[in-house]
Amino acid sequence: MKHLNIAAAMLLCTTPALAQPADISAKANFIDQQGQSVGTARLTQTAHGVLIDLDLKNVPAGPHGFHIHQSGICDGGVKFASAGGHFGISGQEHGYQAGKGPHAGDLPNLIVPAGGALKIELFTPGVTLAGGETSLFDADGSALVIHAKGDDYKTQPAGDSGDRIACAIIQK
Repeated sequence: MKHLNIAAAMLLCTTPALAQPADISAKANFIDQQGQSVGTARLTQTAHGVLIDLDLKNVPAGPHGFHIHQSGICDGGVKFASAGGHFGISGQEHGYQAGKGPHAGDLPNLIVPAGGALKIELFTPGVTLAGGETSLFDADGSALVIHAKGDDYKTQPAGDSGDRIACAIIQK
């Protein structure tokens, strides 16, 4: 078994690195249903997807579904319905456990500790800040949304994750 690991490590060392994308980043400011700030996100393009650095405060403790939504609109209205559905490519289903899933905008649950503050980094390979079909900067932009309950990763269309409790427009 050690020989396989050494061989794999040697292969990785001799494989050329992927071209690094231009320095592309974005930001997002979360608001809750009352219009109060509940945190920020910094998104950074990498050679393999997008790194999301979250800094949340005053979010209810417990598990919360977390997704990228298809429209960059966070009107309070009906539970941030203006953000649309999950960001995805035609034919995808919601959830890591779905047969045709996940959506490009499906992300792991956030587990917020007592006190409501959470700092975490997440990575998603399904989207880009650059151009193309999976760009978060299409004609109407995109938003990050935090839901009231944890995502079960299979129920359509949103993992039974409940109301949208916070929303953030992704901006350059």
